[in-house]
Amino acid sequence: MNSYLGFLICAAVILFAGKKLSYYGDAIAKLTGLGRAWIGLVFMAAVTSLPELMVGISSSALIQSADLAAGDIFGSCAFNLGILALMDAFIKNRRPIFTEASQSHILSAALGIILVSMAGVGLFLPFDVYITPSIGLTSILFIIIYFFSIRVIYLHEKKSAGRDEKNKSSYSFTLKKAITMYVVFAVVIISAALTIPYFAEEVAYQSGLGNTFVGTLFLAASTSLPEVAVSLSAVRMGSVDLSVGNLLGSNIFNILILAIDDIFYTKGHLLKDASESNLISVICVVIMSAIAITGLTYRLESKRFLLALDAFLIFIVYALNIILLYYLAVPV
Repeated sequence: MNSYLGFLICAAVILFAGKKLSYYGDAIAKLTGLGRAWIGLVFMAAVTSLPELMVGISSSALIQSADLAAGDIFGSCAFNLGILALMDAFIKNRRPIFTEASQSHILSAALGIILVSMAGVGLFLPFDVYITPSIGLTSILFIIIYFFSIRVIYLHEKKSAGRDEKNKSSYSFTLKKAITMYVVFAVVIISAALTIPYFAEEVAYQSGLGNTFVGTLFLAASTSLPEVAVSLSAVRMGSVDLSVGNLLGSNIFNILILAIDDIFYTKGHLLKDASESNLISVICVVIMSAIAITGLTYRLESKRFLLALDAFLIFIVYALNIILLYYLAVPV
């Protein structure tokens, strides 16, 4: 019972702090003129992706499991896009989320496809160029391309979103207070997010799901709860770009985490030792990202049902990803 209570308390704290983080993140975007998309991409994504970072480091350094570390990253990327599709149901006035969002997210989604595809190539190829006995060239490229991506998106946002939002701040407090409160709630989210996997694992074990596929999904969902909380709060307060930027930015940040995991993995090269079944998630993430780009470009005028066609297709691909991984995980 204590594990269930601990999980619920951590989840409640994350949901509350996520709402506040979205509020102050939106304030920083407006007060600085940096734009919601870039703030979501960099600051929000870095905070909400820290559970994946800690799980990846522990999987690589302590357990020395390449498959667990890689699966956590690729599974998280797919889960983030699944969340993005479901956020469409919470948009007001029956407007599709990709129509409400800025087209600047096309750049983030495209860069995410590049990084995830490179990781897929690293999984597929039987060789790599080793910089050290345990670090491959692909991991170094991940780090370089991540910071290049952040720079490119920043310059793009500076020309577009910054020009549109800089003088439209409706907040009465100063930028210093916004940053201070953002840091406070970021620390709260990080603390709760790093604790909740422990309770999730205990709940899965006590319920008999500890070593099953469902148990694995439960644990993965718990580490992605910060993304859910921040994105949902951002959408409800009308900051669609903050939500989309956070989820697409988390996918870019996740590939940086993959490079960090490789540094801590000393048994060899992480992508070479990881299972090729992770390629299913990689392909699905690429397809879902491509659908998102299509939605951001075509921009449907309205939706007849709970989800617009583009969001519905993304969710279908995510469901297929889970089904395929399930059948691969079940012994014949």
